[in-house]
Amino acid sequence: MDAETLRTRLEADESTALARLGSQQFLRALAGGDPRPEPLLNAAAESEHAARETFTQWVDDESNSEARAVFESVVEQEDDHRERVSDELDEWDPDDGGPGPMHAYLRARESTFQRIAGGLVGRPLVTLQTHARLIDFFDVRQGPVAARRANLFEDLRGETAAVLDEGLALLEEQCASDADWERARMVAGYVIRVAGDDAADAFSAQGIDPASIDE
Repeated sequence: MDAETLRTRLEADESTALARLGSQQFLRALAGGDPRPEPLLNAAAESEHAARETFTQWVDDESNSEARAVFESVVEQEDDHRERVSDELDEWDPDDGGPGPMHAYLRARESTFQRIAGGLVGRPLVTLQTHARLIDFFDVRQGPVAARRANLFEDLRGETAAVLDEGLALLEEQCASDADWERARMVAGYVIRVAGDDAADAFSAQGIDPASIDE
């Protein structure tokens, strides 16, 4: 296996979870009801904040200098993302209620290998889906504000794709055998499934049957 094959396998194996995260219903779940700009932007800012906090924790105790440097760059990127999204809101403060399931899992990873596979591969694949849905949401609306917000999430999505590329490149260095690649697939895949299951729970809370999206 190699990096390109890993990504292809993940997108195929975790297609159900990724489809949930890229569905129209996901916006309803994200907003806690009818999709409106303010709750969607708030949820997006919270997501960028959670990622910033996860990578900040990893920087503090990461022993691999190359991985730590990448984690530091992601902290800076996520801090920038958080600020750019929150600037679209009249007022925003981070929710101190703790991380959601995906970031709770990621923050419990202690090995460099799992952090790369989970945080730099699995997590970006999740985020690419959610950014795509937000781009669509703002893209169909009229006016300069909606256009600016669509462009914002286009930019964020492109920068997140670059993080995924970095993660895959690091795995090329870390994986010496097919068994290593399989371990990477398992960790990254689990991260995606956790996010997909969290979305399914949110669908159910809104009276949406997750099975209707999985079909």
